[in-house]
Amino acid sequence: MSALQLIGPFTQIITMSGHDIKGPISDHKLEIITAGGIVTDHGLISKIGKFESLAQNLKSENVDIHSIDEPSVLLPGFIDAHTHICFNGSRAQDYALRNAGSSYLEIAKKGGGIWDTVQKTRKASLTALSEGILERSSRMLKRGITTIEVKSGYGLTVDEELKMLNAILLANQKSPADLISTCLAAHIFPKDFEGNIQEYLEMIINEVFPIIKSENLSNRIDAFIEDGAFSQSVIAPYLQAAKNFNFDITIHADQFSVGGSHSAVTYQAVSADHLEVSGDTEIEMIAKSNVIATALPGASIGLGVGFTPARKILNAGGALAIASDWNPGSAPMGDLLTAAAIIGTFEKLTSAEVFAGITFRAAGALRLTDRGILEPGKIADLVVFPTNDYREILYHQGQLLPSQTWKRGIQLQLE
Repeated sequence: MSALQLIGPFTQIITMSGHDIKGPISDHKLEIITAGGIVTDHGLISKIGKFESLAQNLKSENVDIHSIDEPSVLLPGFIDAHTHICFNGSRAQDYALRNAGSSYLEIAKKGGGIWDTVQKTRKASLTALSEGILERSSRMLKRGITTIEVKSGYGLTVDEELKMLNAILLANQKSPADLISTCLAAHIFPKDFEGNIQEYLEMIINEVFPIIKSENLSNRIDAFIEDGAFSQSVIAPYLQAAKNFNFDITIHADQFSVGGSHSAVTYQAVSADHLEVSGDTEIEMIAKSNVIATALPGASIGLGVGFTPARKILNAGGALAIASDWNPGSAPMGDLLTAAAIIGTFEKLTSAEVFAGITFRAAGALRLTDRGILEPGKIADLVVFPTNDYREILYHQGQLLPSQTWKRGIQLQLE
């Protein structure tokens, strides 16, 4: 088998090339290659263009041709830049209580919410957590998601946070998807910690950060800045310590109250995620910074609250990624494409803006420059949909499933 492959012809190839990381994108600016093909070599994209022309130019070379025999649209493999798929247990009771009128914060104060998942996750073994990640990531691969961010944050002790990060590492070694780990030890203040909130954060800084660095468990630190979690003032030394360790920072920001976005900009976070209650001041501040705004429509759907003001963020010149936030509490659906299509409808996002949010702009939220665009030199992560018009993909709101998913130039056989 040759390392050189020609795949096609595709009815349309949507390359996502040539767009800025920030600001609006009109659909007419999408680069669409009709009757196209793509050449991969050792897991990277080598050439892209008209299929017949590529085939003619490769006649004298040892190339494997993978024929696409039905009308198909090719896109870069999708990227989910915010998930919590390392967990144990269910929070169906929380979901029922919210639908019956209880708020997210009310449920949390009564022992539900994140703390409920913490207790269940602590009971799970490293192997069980890793297997759970593999099962969920396999489902995501079937939906064309080839890069997945995965957070800790349901351990909230030194040993349990490290267990979660090791479970993500173990799953990454077995999954065809690339799993990008994030330490979210500052998720909530654990109810069973014998000390105050500052002492808890200092423990994580002193006992978890060095191990994460020395064992290469993650290069990303997240914090939940919110009522019932961590205030801006309390979390400030923690974020500064993360910067001192040269971690990338991301923030759960402005979900129920504003403030987190200010910390994200102050500490030069890679992304500020949620932002459902961000106002004009926060939107302008984020748009003027290099912080990528990551919308989490799955949480809005799960909680029955408003969406991230995505249209305003883009119009202000901001960068917008879209992620699933798959978690057992507020976003149990875990379907990136469905969630992205729905926020596109409510926030009036163009198809180009939605696809940008789950490809190259999502890559930007993870500081990845080698994927999310179909062009020579990028990783050959590909998703193929059985249609002759790319607009059908969002039109069906997640019900049109990919016919093929390719990871680093290898077609995955997903049952």
